Amino acid sequence: MFNIEEELKKLPEKPGVYIMKDKEDNIIYVGKAISLKNRVRSYFRKTNKTQRILNMVSLIDHFEYIVVDNEAEALILECNLIKQNRPKFNVLLKDDKTYPYIKIDIKSDYPGVFITRKLINDGSKYFGPYASPGAAKEMVDFIKQKYKIRQCKNFKYSDRPCLNYHIKRCLAPCMGYISKEEYRKQINEIIDFLDGKKEKVIKEIEKQMKEASEKLDFEQAAYLRDKKIAIERVSEKQKVSNISENNIDVIGIAKSEFEVCVEIFFVRGSKMIGREHYFFPELKDMDDKEILGGFIKQYYLSKDNIPNKIMLREELEDKEAIQQWLTKKSRK
Repeated sequence: MFNIEEELKKLPEKPGVYIMKDKEDNIIYVGKAISLKNRVRSYFRKTNKTQRILNMVSLIDHFEYIVVDNEAEALILECNLIKQNRPKFNVLLKDDKTYPYIKIDIKSDYPGVFITRKLINDGSKYFGPYASPGAAKEMVDFIKQKYKIRQCKNFKYSDRPCLNYHIKRCLAPCMGYISKEEYRKQINEIIDFLDGKKEKVIKEIEKQMKEASEKLDFEQAAYLRDKKIAIERVSEKQKVSNISENNIDVIGIAKSEFEVCVEIFFVRGSKMIGREHYFFPELKDMDDKEILGGFIKQYYLSKDNIPNKIMLREELEDKEAIQQWLTKKSRK
């Protein structure tokens, strides 16, 4: 028979993960600790606890623990155990959403611009995530409308140009009507645009406009003028004030008497490209720091594209361990 008081005495003062179980041996909570002894014993002390913790403790029949070398290892193990077992008292995301990204296959002779939900280490450039397929599609459509890049997904040389060439939506690289170097200039400009380097893009377009005017190519100059105006409008629409870093996720939390809402805003290149929210009716009496810490661990566990900054209004207790984990994950 498992004697909780006796087992508490055996706990080591080492980092690790603890697993709380009920009478049916179901895992009801998974947590990590710098000191397993101090952390696990705290649940069974007569101190002020939220109703949620009191409910959890009342169901604990026995517990297990796993010792690791450091807090960062404990955090990774905790995340994976929560994902595998989905304990009822942990912060749980109800779904594993995959967000759309814009992909540019820069290793191709004539790169294309596409929407994808898979991030593959294939040398391509990825931009996003976009909160909805509609937002990503709108951006790709805008790029294909303002830049005469290829529209076909699978590029191959042809014996005649397609309709997009005749309606001036493509410069027919399949026919060799544009050199790789000239085509690459367009792609580099698109990359700068998606990276949020609006000023650089506008400056280059203005230079091209001047050159076209000097050559009396007024049709090209008008095309460049319209492209410049369109880029300025799109950039202004997506601009976020007071945020200058390239890739940021801004996470906020709001509570009511019925539920908790966590909202995440995606900012890329000083532009907000989308947002997403999650509701947790069962967490309304949990501390904000604990909710945000649990959310971040679950949310980024399945993400490959980690932002270079995450903005929160709360200072997390295990901030350093999360930073180490996400930094290591972003370098893979």
